[in-house]
Amino acid sequence: MLFKIDQDGSGSEQKLMRMTVTYFPSMGLFSQTVDLESGTFTVAYTPPPDTSENKAGPSTLQLLLEPEIDTLEEVDVSLHGSDARAMNMGKEINDWFSTCFGWDVMLAYIPPGRTRKVLGNLSPKNAHEYPPKQREGSAGQNSWFSTFTNYVPTILQSTGPQMEDEGLTFADCAPYLIVSEESVSDVSSRLPDGAMADVTKFRPNIVLEGAKAAYEEDYWGAISISSKFGCTLNMILTQNCIRCQSLDIDYTRGIFAKEEKGTMLKKLMRDRRVDMGKKYSPVFGRYGFLGDKEGAPETRGGAVAVGSEVHVSKWNEERTKFCTHNSRGGVRNLLLY
Repeated sequence: MLFKIDQDGSGSEQKLMRMTVTYFPSMGLFSQTVDLESGTFTVAYTPPPDTSENKAGPSTLQLLLEPEIDTLEEVDVSLHGSDARAMNMGKEINDWFSTCFGWDVMLAYIPPGRTRKVLGNLSPKNAHEYPPKQREGSAGQNSWFSTFTNYVPTILQSTGPQMEDEGLTFADCAPYLIVSEESVSDVSSRLPDGAMADVTKFRPNIVLEGAKAAYEEDYWGAISISSKFGCTLNMILTQNCIRCQSLDIDYTRGIFAKEEKGTMLKKLMRDRRVDMGKKYSPVFGRYGFLGDKEGAPETRGGAVAVGSEVHVSKWNEERTKFCTHNSRGGVRNLLLY
């Protein structure tokens, strides 16, 4: 995750301000590609069109998916009030980002074995304390068939039936975000003739097709995914994804879009404020956590890809409520960006 480095008045101490696209829309000028074979990913910075910087083409930086951390400096970071001990990725990497942005920036990395706490009622364990009503006979029932139409991860790591290892790195609120192609199509129908919704603005890991209606996923409590390793991965969908102004950013210019392109959030406000825990913001998609596996080999992961079969294994009678207070002292609400 990127942090802007601000100096205090004396210049002796640094203050880290987490960077999110809502407050730093120029982050939209960056894109990433992953190469699992080499264990690397490449970040590309493309300056806005019609600028002198753009004529030189995109600037790129290659990083390891799991870098060596022995020589890196530790740093305390926080996201949504959930703290973690991370690593400062160092001068060479930080200087590249700083040059692109035009101010001092630090890239932080949470290495394997470290996590930050899942807050509120988003984790499967906390969500179970205030479960929504389930449709009769829904548990274990494969209600309809769907397939992946898009995905980011190729290996999903299961945490096991007890979910003792749950935790996050720099994922916003959960490791996975699920949306349906039917809901994306509904968003496109709200745009001028011929315009298509850019699904990348909704930042899903997984896009599914096959729902009978748009926003059917509001009521999904769990899905099962057929893995290429011959096992079934069960994903628990705990809460809705609450949306913000990031939907209105022009990712080609790194600014909030003007006119029709800058009204996506407003369009969803009309009828998608359906979560009573965040009743002033629209909902799009469901947050997910991996549970146990069925018929699993010794490996903990499961390979999924475009075309993998997906079934809804649990339906809720009512929509979940984001961040209700739980008996173990979870927060009453989360400040989202």
